[in-house]
Order: sequence, then structure tokens, then C-alpha cells
Amino acid sequence: MSHEISVNIPQSLDPVYSNMIQIAYKNDEFTFVFLHQIPGVSQARAKAIVSITPQHAKNLLAVFTKTFADYEAKFGQIETPSGKQQDNVTTIRGYS
Repeated sequence: MSHEISVNIPQSLDPVYSNMIQIAYKNDEFTFVFLHQIPGVSQARAKAIVSITPQHAKNLLAVFTKTFADYEAKFGQIETPSGKQQDNVTTIRGYS
């Protein structure tokens, strides 16, 4: 069952660019910290923090899976440098 909702995006909401992410989780939430790291510099600045329930995180995974399959069917396989897939993701387990 699907239903449409109206989404209001305020004009004051600025887009965020992120090239790095930290993911933390505990029993009742996943927290995504979107970061921007300037190449060649060993520092990153947090740009956005988003926390969601584990159920929403699982749904997000399903949406990403379908979206990437659709994207690759239209534009071709997304290539990642071998061994580099996880370089820009840090997982923090069991934070409090």
C-alpha cells in the first residue's frame, strides 16, 4: 500500500555535500554523521547529523538497493576502486 504525501522543503534549507560518513548505532537508533573532508587534509567537518530507528534504517537499505539497481540499469555499473569501498565510512558500534 502506498500513499502520497506533500513534502514542504523550506527555502532556507541549504543542500549539504558530504564525501565521508560516520555511522553509529545502539539498540534503538542509527545515527549518520555526514562529513566533508577536503582532500589532502586530515580533518573533516560535520555537515549534518541524522538519527533514525533501526526499522527506518532497514527500509533505507532496501530503498538504496533498489535505487542503485535502477541507476546502474540506466547508466551502467558504478565502479569503486578495489579495496577502497569502505575508506570513507567509519562505523562506531554500541555508542552511548
